Amino acid sequence: MFNIDIPLLIKLFFLFGISVITTSVIIYSFDKFFRKIWLMDHPERYPHEWNRKPIPYWMGITLFINFLLLSLAFLDDSKKLVIILVIGAIIALMSFIDDLDTINISPFWVPPLLRLIIQICLWAVIWITSIKIWYMSNIFGWVINLSQYYLQLWDLRVYIIPFFITILWYVLVLNSINWSDAIPWLSSGLVGTSLIVLLVLTIKLYYSDVTEVSKENWEFVLLLLSIMIPSVLMLWSFDVNKRFLIWDSWTMFLAFMIATLAIISGWKIATVATVLWMYIIDFFYVILARIYNKKNPMKWDTTYHLHFRLAKLWFSKTFIRNLVYSLSFMFWISAIFLDKFGKMMVFFIMMIIVFFVTKILSLKK
Repeated sequence: MFNIDIPLLIKLFFLFGISVITTSVIIYSFDKFFRKIWLMDHPERYPHEWNRKPIPYWMGITLFINFLLLSLAFLDDSKKLVIILVIGAIIALMSFIDDLDTINISPFWVPPLLRLIIQICLWAVIWITSIKIWYMSNIFGWVINLSQYYLQLWDLRVYIIPFFITILWYVLVLNSINWSDAIPWLSSGLVGTSLIVLLVLTIKLYYSDVTEVSKENWEFVLLLLSIMIPSVLMLWSFDVNKRFLIWDSWTMFLAFMIATLAIISGWKIATVATVLWMYIIDFFYVILARIYNKKNPMKWDTTYHLHFRLAKLWFSKTFIRNLVYSLSFMFWISAIFLDKFGKMMVFFIMMIIVFFVTKILSLKK
């Protein structure tokens, strides 16, 4: 049994309730404002949605604004919080420019290669400041201490491998989540449920480790999640009801937060990755398929992603969403309840499914 931290519990519920109220106010205000200045999408460009009315396009920004205001108002000032807010603002701005280009109302365009370079620079800044990966544990049972790998240059130690792993982690998580937004409310459901799973994992770790430093990190993560989860769930509900579109301004910031919280909290990276294995596996499949077919691995297409492969078999978007949710649910359960061997088995089964699901379902059809 464990003792419940009543003051922390009260603060979490308080932030949760405040986040519900402020998110509602911000969404209502921005919905009116975007409609007034006509920052709307163009349904006539989509053959399957030409008959619906235009809806606000860049509403994902409300997530960052709510997070910014509540963090500054109710969380203690810290180096990590400042880093998160500054980098988060840059990510939101870059996503905003990309979203406006999508609806052809921006004179600027951020090419994929430039976006990747900017991301790598941001993750390098994060690593240099304080947020970095020093060890990796995995489903196969061993722990790799990355701090033992460095180059000694006079009096300076250069940790090349931890630096590289941290950057790779961010690039992998951001692109895996960002690539899931091609099907309406697929990424919002995936991210919303993932955050809830991460909340459960954090609570589990908070009461299983008695060290003061670990508890401070996990308390910080719990407070951030109590602000984010209400916003995500509310935007998810609006996304389901086609009240507005959220796109990159939603996925990129949330992917950044998931990757960052995983490092800060001291979670095992493999455990956190388990929550996102569905699209992490798809990420590697797409890259390998593009290279194999002699195409630019960074160029967007509608061929190799899991949802596009399923759509080409004439499966409905509802079927694709339910399939992705079902497969992801297996990962979520394994992240919370299964031991390392169980996670390993689920991983191999899911990898086979993701790689060969198109072939399996085409035979079934």
